[in-house]
Amino acid sequence: MPQRTFSIIKPDAVRKGHTGAILAELDHAGFKIVSLRKQSISKAQAAGFYAVHKDKPFFGELTEFMSSGPLVLLALEKENAIADLRTLMGATNPANAAEGTLRKKFAGSLQENAIHGSDAPETAAFELGYWFAGYELI
Repeated sequence: MPQRTFSIIKPDAVRKGHTGAILAELDHAGFKIVSLRKQSISKAQAAGFYAVHKDKPFFGELTEFMSSGPLVLLALEKENAIADLRTLMGATNPANAAEGTLRKKFAGSLQENAIHGSDAPETAAFELGYWFAGYELI
């Protein structure tokens, strides 16, 4: 049975023109795009989304970065979607990411690491619901 996950093509990758290449990689890896939206978000929206990190020292920088320009919100589906996307993305720090992963190809730094993906079913459910109305996921 297909599983859904959530992903963001982050402002750095959008700014550098990597959106199409990342979408092509997701398609090639067998992900079905259930919903996609390009938009800019406010710092408050970023803070709500990353609330789990609110006490971490990088929280302010993270919300500032995520609200710095347009990004692409994605609802994705495939068998084993969460784990497969995590593998395709590569390590959070692109310096440690395996060859061929999205972060190795498209990320510039630990913060500007091109893409976000849900890390667990509960996280995916929250993240999908945070950014997409139910009717957008039919």
